[in-house]
Amino acid sequence: MSFFTKGNKKTAILIDPDKTHVHEVVSLIEQAAEYEPSYYLVGGSFISTNHLDELVVEIKKQTGLPVILFPGDHAQVSPHADALLFLSLLSGRNPEYLIGQQVKAAPFIKKTGIKTISTGYILIGGRGPVTTVQYITQSLPIPPEKPDLALATAWAGEMMGMECIYLDAGSGAQEKIPSELIQHISRNLTVPLIVGGGIRSIEERDLAFKSGADIVVLGTIIEESSK
Repeated sequence: MSFFTKGNKKTAILIDPDKTHVHEVVSLIEQAAEYEPSYYLVGGSFISTNHLDELVVEIKKQTGLPVILFPGDHAQVSPHADALLFLSLLSGRNPEYLIGQQVKAAPFIKKTGIKTISTGYILIGGRGPVTTVQYITQSLPIPPEKPDLALATAWAGEMMGMECIYLDAGSGAQEKIPSELIQHISRNLTVPLIVGGGIRSIEERDLAFKSGADIVVLGTIIEESSK
């Protein structure tokens, strides 16, 4: 089963286990309904809780939609999920997030048989406060005013056989990824493009789609509306 297809526009809702209790799932799903999600992503850059399995099961129960893991480290793996984004942080130079965490997770993933989606993960940013993912991975994002560098990084991931490319401004980012950058990368890729971070309205989501994103991830908008 292929969850992502080039040209097939889909919305994914990102739920951070560290910010979401199981008893809040129903409320979050009700808030997310207006965005007509096709998937739920579960994960975060830093998780101090231990209810990942329970959260995945509850989301599947309440929605009937695929739940895909968006792991920040090797411990964020649940056998109850439908798939897992097997992320490699291409924009950084920290080997722990290029391959180290992946090696640690591989035996458990193999044992459970979870479907993996090889994903080239690229941080985009440079302005505003340091995001959690930047701090945890000790990686500098690619500045949005360096589109050719971002494209070359995405191309490298595609050439290495990655099934999709994920451009992320980071959870709670003050600025979303510019439309011009999304367009520049999307029109030069043959694999699906995922875009997330800092998207705060349906209009901004639709603009990302129009610019070439195949999957738009909404997390900030759900978190802020639940406060």
